[in-house]
Amino acid sequence: MLSTQAIENIKKAIAKYPRKKSASMDALMIAQKECGHLTEDILLEIAHLLEMPPVQLNQVAAFYTMYNKRPVGKYHIQVCTNISCSLLGSEHIFQFFSKMLGIKKGETTSDKKFTLSEVECLGSCGTAPMMQINDDYYENLTEAKIEEILKTLK
Repeated sequence: MLSTQAIENIKKAIAKYPRKKSASMDALMIAQKECGHLTEDILLEIAHLLEMPPVQLNQVAAFYTMYNKRPVGKYHIQVCTNISCSLLGSEHIFQFFSKMLGIKKGETTSDKKFTLSEVECLGSCGTAPMMQINDDYYENLTEAKIEEILKTLK
């Protein structure tokens, strides 16, 4: 269940739009920031606040890779594998992460610190290969940069 503060934040988001359901992406992000991931109960609660069918809200949450429907680690590493990143080595970058962390795509380390995901596009094609960790972008990735980034996060 969402906290009173999260519900108030969702109501503020709703006030910015002409239709309640237009606030669906904002509401999902508010809930995810509070709870870590989106459960079915949370989706039902948000759908009720937005006065929309739960299936429509679930479609939004399923379509966008930024919404997590299962727990993720403290650091959610999302490696872009779309065309620009792919041509510039994102598959190698992904495999390097997998080896460094000892996990595969979609897995979380046993200490719950890192989750490794592959995403289709993060919109930074000019600085490929790139990734996002939580809310931060890391671009022009190399093995050396990845080692440095992981060292600061561990």
